[in-house]
Amino acid sequence: MDFSSSKSNEKKDHRSDLKTLNLYNEIISTLPKRKGWKSGEFYHYQGFWHTFFYLEGLLSAQQHFKPQTNDIIVSSFPKTGTTWLKALSFAIMTRSSFDISASPLLTTTPHECVLSLEGALAHNSFHRNQDIPLIGTHVPYTSLPKSIIDSGCKIIYICRDPKDTFVSLWQFARNANLKGVDSSTNEVAELEKAFELFCDGVTVYGPYWDHVLGYWKASLESPERILFLKFEDLKKEALFYVKKIAEFMGYPFSLEEEEKGMVQKIVDLCSFQNLSELEVNKSGHLHGYLFEKKLFFRKGETGDWKNHLTPTMATRLDQITEQKLRSFGLKFNA
Repeated sequence: MDFSSSKSNEKKDHRSDLKTLNLYNEIISTLPKRKGWKSGEFYHYQGFWHTFFYLEGLLSAQQHFKPQTNDIIVSSFPKTGTTWLKALSFAIMTRSSFDISASPLLTTTPHECVLSLEGALAHNSFHRNQDIPLIGTHVPYTSLPKSIIDSGCKIIYICRDPKDTFVSLWQFARNANLKGVDSSTNEVAELEKAFELFCDGVTVYGPYWDHVLGYWKASLESPERILFLKFEDLKKEALFYVKKIAEFMGYPFSLEEEEKGMVQKIVDLCSFQNLSELEVNKSGHLHGYLFEKKLFFRKGETGDWKNHLTPTMATRLDQITEQKLRSFGLKFNA
């Protein structure tokens, strides 16, 4: 082996990577930007607000990502059921390879089982497991890489009542001590500030309603390719929707599996109660990120917004939701 040639190629690749990153930085520097909840900045790109890190990843994915023909994209707005959907889709897809008692989900957090398009896979798609064609993303539908749209990849999207979405997002940011969110400051004042920005659409991957609407419209146009789910429905009828997800993915449960209780086993394996108590999800940080794994498991409930939002806040979010979504036939149950 010619090691000198190998080292030379590595240097060329490194220079190429730096050149590409500099190009992305130049693009981002020209975009409109706004301050977040305190000092963090969001950049406006293709109609949505992004943090610098994930926008850089999105630009790279748009340029370089090459999907497999059998890829399934697991998509969501942050804090709308992402962890749960990743766990369920992974368990469904791998159930013939691993007994439930030996599932990788027992020793690996769902976010490391299903890697992020604009995160872990943005610059290094070789990190993915080719045998498990699942890709996670928060990217809005209209910003997905053209390669994904053209490939006809199936997409599973989950959304949630905006009131619970906001509260969960707010709690995550405070507990993670994200830049721009000082957990030592007055909680009510910071909540109100964050609330105003959320209503204005200035939040990571926001506006929330536009994000939801993009996938909703696409699912109406191509229901065979895009499965649209609501967190609340999944909570109420987990067995029904797990079977529906499996059928959509192309991994339907056999009659024998159903008789042996496989659907229920997967529901139990991926339940908030089970996943949140696993040691792998209680300690340590998500690989490549500053987030503690435990932050992804707060309550997993519906209606927790009642403990945090005033009636006026709740009414305002409901009015925005009605204004933005009703004419398209989409609503959330109170």
